[in-house]
Amino acid sequence: MTIDSVRGAPDPAELAGPELVRLLTPEGERVEHPDYPLDLSAEEVRGLYRDLVIVRRIDREAVALTRQGELGLWASLLGQEAAQVGSGRALSEHDMVFPTYREHGVAWCRDVEPLRLLGLFRGVSHGGWDPAEHGFHLYTVVIGSQTLHATGYAMGVQRDGVLGTPSAGATIAYFGDGATSQGDVNEAFVFASVFNAPVVFFCQNNQWAISEPLEKQSRIPLYKRAQGYGFPGLRVDGNDVFACLAVTRKALENARTGQGPTLIEAYTYRMGAHTTTDDPTRYRLKAEEEAWKLKDPIERVKAYLLRNDLADAAFIDEVEAEAKQIAKDLREGCLAMPDPGPMAMFEHVYAEGHPLMTEEQERFAAYLASFEEEVAS
Repeated sequence: MTIDSVRGAPDPAELAGPELVRLLTPEGERVEHPDYPLDLSAEEVRGLYRDLVIVRRIDREAVALTRQGELGLWASLLGQEAAQVGSGRALSEHDMVFPTYREHGVAWCRDVEPLRLLGLFRGVSHGGWDPAEHGFHLYTVVIGSQTLHATGYAMGVQRDGVLGTPSAGATIAYFGDGATSQGDVNEAFVFASVFNAPVVFFCQNNQWAISEPLEKQSRIPLYKRAQGYGFPGLRVDGNDVFACLAVTRKALENARTGQGPTLIEAYTYRMGAHTTTDDPTRYRLKAEEEAWKLKDPIERVKAYLLRNDLADAAFIDEVEAEAKQIAKDLREGCLAMPDPGPMAMFEHVYAEGHPLMTEEQERFAAYLASFEEEVAS
């Protein structure tokens, strides 16, 4: 039984056949695709496996910290590690990423310290990393707005006249299946198409827009929407890190060389809740989750490594130990974060002073001072 047959409909990814780009089966067997060749060394495959394991462990620790009251919220990426790591490792130093609030795996690939992510969800910073330094923009909570930001940035790159040169960079915008119903995303598609902007739209179709299933978002596969805007779209197995790497690498290279935008639909599944404030048991069946466990992105790479003698049990244990230590350090760092003062909320909002914010800042300072006066009296 496939996952969508649980809901009474055939699984569209299985029906897609050749339309679904896959290079590594759920059983860990390597397959070829004529349009997306990929040659990886044993070291590179081990590196991808390490990324996947560490990213999942970071995510698990953040969920636990939220349950214990140390974070205000967390958007888990459980089940989506391959889509994020595969696409993240396809990026060059000149590319710019525009994420949602769930791209913890891409952040890892862009060398953003995981503790910086936790600072945002703990409420002690506005983000805490330099987008220019990492080629990774601050998290975007407003659904779909980052696609317009990415398109505008890409149009700027285009006007810099660097496309086709070694210093050319593309932009990539991440969003979920639910965001495709937002006006901002569709407007971004229009601008990107008309101006042939060097941008890749990477949709992580995890089947659920909070509690709304995919069939309430679209009557056709999401990647086919690109045809209506005049640029290519494709669907990739979002649980296959090899395929996600290959298709994103090609789409980014096309963008950098002036061939315009691409829509990638990474067909995956959100194994956990939408955020830690959500309860998925209220709207989806356990059988659906169990079916997707058989397509786990980490287990298929592990099977590939062991089956082809590219790694041994000692390597697997070593990666697990490293991930455990990273999680331990992350927890300790989170608990040690100092709480900002009340006035800190006004810092780093604008590059220069703003009259309205200055007025609000003065009023809030006076409000806080009134409590000190009451204590003194």
